[in-house]
Amino acid sequence: MSNLNEIPEEEMTVDLDLEDGRKVTCAVVTIFEVKGKDYIALLPMVDEEDDLYGEVWLYGYSENPDDPNEEPELISIEDDDEYEAVADAFDEYLDTQEFDEIIED
Repeated sequence: MSNLNEIPEEEMTVDLDLEDGRKVTCAVVTIFEVKGKDYIALLPMVDEEDDLYGEVWLYGYSENPDDPNEEPELISIEDDDEYEAVADAFDEYLDTQEFDEIIED
């Protein structure tokens, strides 16, 4: 079973400014679609002692198709039902990844 906190260095990252003033670099776990909208799963790259360790953050995700160099937009998911659907889809993604790893072994 893989540990989400062991993301290879060549993976894409995103820097987020938190409300408490900290800046956190997050690994992009995956970008996925739910009901025609794109979402992104981010894993804070922090030490085990940090209270953020092991958390995964889910956001809406939007890219400008006319300008691939423009920074993608991360959108907070405010609606509880939408968040639950996104979290369920991410859990299914994780289940698929674990199954794929078992098959590859």
